[in-house]
Amino acid sequence: MSTQLATEVLRTRVRCSARVRVLSGLGPSTIVAGGVWAALQPYRLTLLHPHGQGFWWLFAEPPLFVVAVGLLFHFLVLPGLLADLERGKG
Repeated sequence: MSTQLATEVLRTRVRCSARVRVLSGLGPSTIVAGGVWAALQPYRLTLLHPHGQGFWWLFAEPPLFVVAVGLLFHFLVLPGLLADLERGKG
C-alpha cells in the first residue's frame, strides 16, 4: 500500500488567513453570546412567564434577537464576505 496519495493531499491543504478565521468565528460566537445571555438572565425571556404581556412584549426578546443575528450573519453574509476575500487574493 502506498502513502503517496495521502501525503499529497496533506500538502495541498489550504491555510486560512487570520481575517477568514475571525470572520468565520463571528457568527458562532454571537450565537453563543445570545445563548449565554439567555441562560444568565432567563427573566428576559418573556415566553417563560407571559402573564399580562402583549404580543410585542413577547416578540421582542433581546437574547433571541442576538442568536437570530448570529445565524443570519453566518448563513447569509459570511459566504459573500469569504468569496470577496478569496477573489481579492488572486
